[in-house]
Amino acid sequence: MTCDKSTPRAPWRNFYGRRHGKALRRRQKEYLDEDLAALAPGPVDWDANPERQPLDLAARFGRREVWLEIGFGGGEHMVHQAALHPEVGIIGCEPFINGVAMLLGKIREAGVENVAVHPGDVRDLFDVLPDASIARAFLLYPDPWPKKKHHRRRFVTPEFLGPLARVMAPGAVLRVATDIPDYVRQTLIEVPRAGFDWLAETPRDWREPWDDWLSTRYERKALREGRVPHYLTFRRR
Repeated sequence: MTCDKSTPRAPWRNFYGRRHGKALRRRQKEYLDEDLAALAPGPVDWDANPERQPLDLAARFGRREVWLEIGFGGGEHMVHQAALHPEVGIIGCEPFINGVAMLLGKIREAGVENVAVHPGDVRDLFDVLPDASIARAFLLYPDPWPKKKHHRRRFVTPEFLGPLARVMAPGAVLRVATDIPDYVRQTLIEVPRAGFDWLAETPRDWREPWDDWLSTRYERKALREGRVPHYLTFRRR
């Protein structure tokens, strides 16, 4: 058997987060089996799209502008935004399958239809998102990777921010929420380098949440443990 060297191959990428947690409940397995495939934004994985053709977002969302939530956790914020803004389409990306199952349950309960779900690494999604196709992106309480030797694993590094900048339209808004002071520091250094302007004019702009904010379970945990949330807003140049 010979190997066709002209066939594109998936890039090898380190992945450091968790993909599975505790055993899923029967109902959560049903959500994954019954709902997930229909909510795909398009052919993202290499087997379905080896040529890495850009996603047809108009086929999925029509003429809506498209937002992206990177690492939606349990999905409460994503579903809240989808219900609050039916005029947009929202793609959620999350590799932790337990979180995906939680989101699918919330989607059923809320009855929102303007959503798509990629249950995997956001870098795979970046490979197939068209240039300047995202009007707003959310990075909410990302994994802080607190050890200094692990800071290169954070999202706010060139490996992630470069592709994010490519897929975001000029003038698009990026929201970052974190309770880790050193993550704030790195965000304020690296995100502007990637082509974004920080929009804060007064301390209120980063101390107070956005008007349409819904507190997540990660934020509530941070507050219980005495950590202070920061709300950072950037605009793509």
